[in-house]
Amino acid sequence: MMTPLRIAVIIGSTREGRAGDRVARWFVDQATPHDDLAVTVVDLSEYDFPASYPAEPTASIRAFVREVGRAEAFVVVTPEYNHSFPAPLKQAIDYAYDEWQAKPVGFVSYGCRSTGRHAVDQLRTVFTALHAMTVRDVVGIDLLAGEPTPQCTDELRRDAAVLLDQLRWWGLALRDGRAARPYVS
Repeated sequence: MMTPLRIAVIIGSTREGRAGDRVARWFVDQATPHDDLAVTVVDLSEYDFPASYPAEPTASIRAFVREVGRAEAFVVVTPEYNHSFPAPLKQAIDYAYDEWQAKPVGFVSYGCRSTGRHAVDQLRTVFTALHAMTVRDVVGIDLLAGEPTPQCTDELRRDAAVLLDQLRWWGLALRDGRAARPYVS
């Protein structure tokens, strides 16, 4: 039996009243039936990150970097704020470097009308610079139509299934690749 692929679902918003935790919970529910996936939630609001980048990593930074290092694939749940992604998400991403390399990243984005696509476009650039592999398909949620629920549209469930399929394929391929030959940037 194959070891399940370890996926970290990262909630990228820390705002009070955010939809990110509910969107992430919905996505985790989509992934849970898959025995070949081990899903953990990494909620940035649970980390006490410093206001400015410290000379030495804090305990919270080290804990976050360990979570990134343990994961073999990622799903970033991000809102779109002013045609971009939240600053706390960028701060967290920057705390890790080697830990992102040669691992796939997928996106579940949300916003009003745009479904968060502008945030995803910018995040693709950031993760490419970190030598991560972003998967093509995205789950995009228009909050004006409501948050996803267990009874949400077939289209959203299909989008989640496609994202999970792509993440699984790339995650397993890159896991095998890293085992055969460590990634060097």
